[in-house]
Amino acid sequence: MSTATPTRAPEQDDTSGQQPGDGRVGGGLFDPKQLVTSLPDALRKLNPRVMVKSPVMFVVEVGSVLTTIFACLSPSDWFGWAIAVWLWLTVIFANLAEAVAEGRGKAQADTLRKAKTDTVARRLNGTDEEQVPGTELRVGDLVVCEAGDIIPGDGDVVEGVASVDESAITGESAPVIRESGGDRCAVTGGTKVLSDRIVIKITTKPGETFIDRMINLVEGAARQKTPNEIALNILLASLTIVFLLAVVTLQPFAIYAGAEQPMIVLLALLVCLIPTTIGALLSAIGIAGMDRLVQRNVLAMSGRAVEAAGDVSTLLLDKTGTITYGNRRAAEFVPVPGADETELADAAQLSSLSDETPEGRSVVELAREKYALREGEFNADTLTGAEWIPFTAQTRMSGVDVDGRKIRKGASGSVLAWVQERGGEATEDARQLADTISQAGGTPLLVALEDESGPRVLGVIHLKDVVKDGMRERFVELRKMGIKTVMITGDNPLTAKAIAEEAGVDDFLAEATPEDKMALIKREQAGGKLVAMTGDGTNDAPALAQADVGVAMNTGTS
Repeated sequence: MSTATPTRAPEQDDTSGQQPGDGRVGGGLFDPKQLVTSLPDALRKLNPRVMVKSPVMFVVEVGSVLTTIFACLSPSDWFGWAIAVWLWLTVIFANLAEAVAEGRGKAQADTLRKAKTDTVARRLNGTDEEQVPGTELRVGDLVVCEAGDIIPGDGDVVEGVASVDESAITGESAPVIRESGGDRCAVTGGTKVLSDRIVIKITTKPGETFIDRMINLVEGAARQKTPNEIALNILLASLTIVFLLAVVTLQPFAIYAGAEQPMIVLLALLVCLIPTTIGALLSAIGIAGMDRLVQRNVLAMSGRAVEAAGDVSTLLLDKTGTITYGNRRAAEFVPVPGADETELADAAQLSSLSDETPEGRSVVELAREKYALREGEFNADTLTGAEWIPFTAQTRMSGVDVDGRKIRKGASGSVLAWVQERGGEATEDARQLADTISQAGGTPLLVALEDESGPRVLGVIHLKDVVKDGMRERFVELRKMGIKTVMITGDNPLTAKAIAEEAGVDDFLAEATPEDKMALIKREQAGGKLVAMTGDGTNDAPALAQADVGVAMNTGTS
């Protein structure tokens, strides 16, 4: 598996731990602790069935064994022991460099396992609750989850309704409603409850959960060799055979000349003639390149990934957190006909002052930046006499009652129903505005106000997953390099198309599951193309493992 991992965008570089004066972060991959940890794997690679995959180093290993045997037959021959030691060090060094790279590549599966084993569940035992590790849950167990809790296992909601953040699993930033009954009761282990309280019935056996399937996909992924690797292996194998034949023919000539050579000398000569240095240092050179990258805040988990990146012809990009910022942000305030835009912005900001979600903070900031409303340190704590209405999964709206005004902000159906219950009229214009924003790939939040003029809808807050600055220009550069870009997202096709057009990618795959991503990569690879995949969510891990180059973005949703 080859994986390169930019830890943050260049403009967000963390300067902590930098070397004085050079702008680089300290440390690298040549960590003594990492070398000691990888040594057992390097020794296991001495298995001939593993070494035979590298003809050069396999010949060196055979020479090491024979040299050791001859040295044992002549214990006083220091020259034989010196040759044996150097040959073994050469083989172990080559394996150690590769073991370091592979050891870092195992981090994806280990991270998934940690997410599974660290979760604590509140299991119901009659009327009492008991805390147990998530791995001890069995089919039929009932667990309680409240706001802020991590759901410990796959199951169905049997009591209550809640808003759930599934971004760590799906990669999509918008929370979803999960409630008992119907087709919205299924929940996935590893997701986070944002509001309310739900009771979940576990429906999967240990080892069969979503995260377990992700681990199996990661560990079962296989990477194809790059054309450069194939060509170099053929060259090294050919040179090894040529020099092996040359050394074999030397002994008959030496015997004929009366100068028979010891086998240890011939073995040492063979190792010197064949491209041992290239074979042994291939992994080490990759590690050195990885060490240079890590000083630039880019963590490359395999030297092969660095080499393969130059031959990539297809780049797959997860949308949320990679192409977009990963959190929906307020883009504009759209008033209904007859309403004032400033009044809408004022009401939207007031209703969001106590909302600490990224969406709520973006509404406050947009009103401040565009309309200069409540600038400075003004917040929910400084607004006196206000009664805050928190968001719940049942009402699907929040708001504030202050100064004789009642303001509500939330889902279209909920806000319109609130206006009608208060004796107001839910205008068709509000529905059309909400539908238009939805069709464009955005999320509409209606804002309603009740004052001395009565209840009415003021307009819509347009939330959108904002495309990162400069993405279109970067895709143009990739296109000039002959690299095809494909956006992958769990969004519906309509939303995916809108964002793909805004970002400027060549193609997109909507409503994609982890299996769909794997299938797309394998189809591209079957056509002889080298594929790079970028992603940031747990659901991207199998695709990152299968791709020739996996780029794990650490600035997105997970």
